[in-house]
Amino acid sequence: MSLQSILEAIEQTGFSETMRTSDWIFPNIEIVHVLGISFVVGAIAMLDLRLLGILYKDRRVTELAQETLPWTWSGFAVAAVAGMLLFLSQPTKYYLNTPFLLKFLLMALAGVNMAVFHSLSYRHVGEWDLNRSPPLSAKIAGALSLALWIGVVTFGRWIGFTVT
Repeated sequence: MSLQSILEAIEQTGFSETMRTSDWIFPNIEIVHVLGISFVVGAIAMLDLRLLGILYKDRRVTELAQETLPWTWSGFAVAAVAGMLLFLSQPTKYYLNTPFLLKFLLMALAGVNMAVFHSLSYRHVGEWDLNRSPPLSAKIAGALSLALWIGVVTFGRWIGFTVT
């Protein structure tokens, strides 16, 4: 069984049909998805701006990370569940949609960026935790993260204009 045939079978379910035809279900799930993404991007942006030395200069990076992490992961969980429900409404259209694929590529790259940051720069955070200006490697990770998440939001919004 091919991926295309699986997605077509999902699209023919009552759930998928209801999601596509209801005047209120899809838009409300989309609102939940956007709120989840807002929490993710907002929390990540706070830490990224600290890493760039732009905001929260008098706060420990570790303290800010500890405060924003629950918001980041909670928002990600909400956005992921809502996003999956949205995907199930028209899976055959989404999985070949260029902005949809680019959004996921950028999220994956943001995950790689986070993993590299935590395995390299953040391992030595004790040495620069209170520095008003973190090391160059932390700044690069923060700038890259901010750019990637802005791209995720941009391509996410673009999806709505390309899937009919």
